[in-house]
Amino acid sequence: MPVRTLIADDEPLARDRLRCLLGAEPDITIAGECSNGIDTVAFVERGQVDLVLLDIQMPEMNGFDVIRTLAAKHLPAVIFVTAYDAYALRAFEVHALDYLLKPVEAGRLTAALNRVRDDHRRHQRDQELQCRVAALLVELAMRRAPRDQILVKSDGEMTFLAPEDIDWVESAGNYVTLHMKGKTKLLRETLQAIEKKLAPYKFARISRSVVVNTARIQALRSAQYGDYHVQLRDATELTLSRGYRDAFFGSVERL
Repeated sequence: MPVRTLIADDEPLARDRLRCLLGAEPDITIAGECSNGIDTVAFVERGQVDLVLLDIQMPEMNGFDVIRTLAAKHLPAVIFVTAYDAYALRAFEVHALDYLLKPVEAGRLTAALNRVRDDHRRHQRDQELQCRVAALLVELAMRRAPRDQILVKSDGEMTFLAPEDIDWVESAGNYVTLHMKGKTKLLRETLQAIEKKLAPYKFARISRSVVVNTARIQALRSAQYGDYHVQLRDATELTLSRGYRDAFFGSVERL
């Protein structure tokens, strides 16, 4: 994976020097350049950056102010670049991976980048491991799911739900809202996916955005343009759209 790098330095010659040296590093991609601390913070927060070559003395906001301003979730790897070695100890106190003195030497920069590469690869491996573990946990949970229950994920937590407790389901973009005995639960899932899970449990689609538990239907009444009013046992009123009418009645007859 390329290491997306931001050069942050108020001196054009210093930026030119770093850009030239980074050109010899095939896995380094220069994401951009900034000449002051405020622009540096904005750039990092706006886009994905893996590494910042950060000058300490810059106008508007110095390098240490940049580190303090960036929230932890936005903070990429940092290599400080400065003409003064008096800042070295303080640089490592704010968790910089390395510290380079100007004029930057090619060999010293490569050594610093190797530390970044090791950290970057370790982070990639950790992410891949987390994804594999999460997939394994989902698979095991599905295998162990009690009969007549479905597995759903809500607010980062995986839980089992009894389909019979669900009255109806409503789509909201990439989310669905489960309506259950006067309560609601928001899931990051498509209506098609939840409909597939509920298909064996007497659920049917009645419109583009609604799936209903047919056991909860109390009455159907004709409406205009071939639609039907669907009244649930808790007095909720839904609409059976004309485009889903035939499929709905066909599925109900098979239940």
